Amino acid sequence: MVAEPRDRPLKGDVVDAAEWLRELLAREGPMPLSRFMALALLAPGRGYYATRDPLGAHGDFLTAPEISQCFGELIGAALAQAWLERGAPAPVLLVELGPGRGTLLVDLLRATARVRGFHAALSLHLVEASAALRAVQAERLRSFAPHFHDRLEDVPEGPPLLLVANEFLDALPIRQLVRTHDGWRERLVAVDAKGRIGFLLSPWTVADPCGGNEYPVGTVLELAPAREALVAEAARRVVRTGGLALFIDYAKPGPEGDTLQAVHGHRRVDPFSQPGRVDLSARVDFTALVRAARREGAAVFGPIAQGLFLERLGIKLRLARLLAGKSAELAARLERGVHRLIDPEAMGTLFKVLALSRPDEPIPPGFLASERVP
Repeated sequence: MVAEPRDRPLKGDVVDAAEWLRELLAREGPMPLSRFMALALLAPGRGYYATRDPLGAHGDFLTAPEISQCFGELIGAALAQAWLERGAPAPVLLVELGPGRGTLLVDLLRATARVRGFHAALSLHLVEASAALRAVQAERLRSFAPHFHDRLEDVPEGPPLLLVANEFLDALPIRQLVRTHDGWRERLVAVDAKGRIGFLLSPWTVADPCGGNEYPVGTVLELAPAREALVAEAARRVVRTGGLALFIDYAKPGPEGDTLQAVHGHRRVDPFSQPGRVDLSARVDFTALVRAARREGAAVFGPIAQGLFLERLGIKLRLARLLAGKSAELAARLERGVHRLIDPEAMGTLFKVLALSRPDEPIPPGFLASERVP
């Protein structure tokens, strides 16, 4: 999720999720940040993703597929190549986690329409929490008869797996721990006497999460058990059935640092300003995901920079072909989109790509043998 780094107040009607969460906190007391995020984002009938389409110029943020059609096209080329290199199995499960409006899949499927046998082999499965977005996805992808699921665990097993998760992990709930003079304490979310929601430090210390590593007092660590469990599940499936899983997300170099952010109307806002009306996310610690996937026996490649990955897949060549015969205005828009995806000052290095495969299968497209985690 990409937004401008500026704060601004929210305007508009209050969604009942905010009052509901205040009442819940007042009644039950402080809760871990992970639970607050899960409720604010996914509570049925109230949560942010459960009640709206947040994408696009009139929404709250843009993701790579909306920025340039080249993104989904190249992901499609990579998955189709991986399918061919694995012997073109049929059937094969094509799974996207958090498909948004289905834009990535629309571009992916258009780009792979001439790969002989690929579409006939596909069984399309979408993991999506939002009823509003499911309706959009069902309409845009109706010719592929998509199956919808609440969790990756609900996707049937058996055939090989081709999975893509773009900007999905950053919205999964996190915990935050703070190093104090007497140990680590968890940040809780609470409501004060004036009805304001904010952080409260737990009065109890928790077990050392660092394996003996020393951090200065005041250090914030972000832990994401839900992310690790999901990546472990994807790794387990890839090892068991074969295939490829690609995770693309907003990265951080390790667990240190408070990266929780909220976005509304393409601007950053206070994460507690209007829960249920704002998108909540945190950067992804890929080192923890690598460990989770390796424990399941997967071959892990990366993470590498998104810009490098897309350039290896041929994004500049694809752009050159798209520009042929286009008006100056359309050509400039196409160029701006690709530039945003690959430029180091934009999304090119901020976003990382991680690939999981079975150890005996070919190197994932876009990666080098030397990028496999030992």
